[in-house]
Amino acid sequence: MSKKFTHRIATMDDEPAIRDLMQRAIYELQKDFLDEKQLAAAHEHMGLDYTLIKDGTYFVILHGEGTDDETIVGCGGWGKRATLYGGSHSSGRSDALLDPKTDRARIRAMYCHPDWARNGIGSYIMDTAEQAAKDAGFTKMMLGSTLAGRPLYEHYGYKVVKEEVDVSENGVEVPVLTMEKDF
Repeated sequence: MSKKFTHRIATMDDEPAIRDLMQRAIYELQKDFLDEKQLAAAHEHMGLDYTLIKDGTYFVILHGEGTDDETIVGCGGWGKRATLYGGSHSSGRSDALLDPKTDRARIRAMYCHPDWARNGIGSYIMDTAEQAAKDAGFTKMMLGSTLAGRPLYEHYGYKVVKEEVDVSENGVEVPVLTMEKDF
């Protein structure tokens, strides 16, 4: 497998492929960290945020760009709004714009297709999203991490500042780490 990837800004036409990729990633890549109930509950707090697509801050990562077998192998981006994580369906959202001079941009909704895990897609998303946030004037970043994502984010210099749990409608607890980094 070639490790060469490209990216482009996601569009609403990508929505079905992104949703499928997210479903697979949550169930396959989180199963060593969450039990079956937590995996099911995770969908209340994870998923596609249409605001990121509308803002042009969400990317699809492609393998085989320009060929007949072009494949979306990952997705992720950054946010310039106050929502830290979650999909458009998640509670507790805020569309308030962040100020690059005082606020932290958000790394948002990173997912890798399980068949492509450990091939550098997470790093590709991080490099792309951080650079885009820097280009927009941000000097500080923040993200909400799963336990599975923690090693990647620590590799990029993010530090855990808060450990908490999201509680589903059925009372199932899913761990979430708030992590921060200054450039």
